[in-house]
Amino acid sequence: MILELVTLDIKQGTNAAFEEALEKAQSVISQSMGYVGHQFHKCIEQENRYVFLIRWQTLEDHTKGFRESDLFQQWRALIGPYFENPPFVQHYELKFEK
Repeated sequence: MILELVTLDIKQGTNAAFEEALEKAQSVISQSMGYVGHQFHKCIEQENRYVFLIRWQTLEDHTKGFRESDLFQQWRALIGPYFENPPFVQHYELKFEK
């Protein structure tokens, strides 16, 4: 399993609209092949920062399957207008689990 970690800053003052769009976007990403699950978190210290933890079966399920699909275009159309700057994305592999 792969964990996609996304740090995202949105435009100031758009939290309510962004979170509403994010609610809709969840149903889009969850349709993608290889999608396992996700968590979205809002930063306490910086109100316009969010962290997404998205689990995929393989790296390619995200980088090829989702990113090169119509679902990604739908996802980005819903939440992209709120981005202050491009998301910072990294992928991690599970080494230990308790």
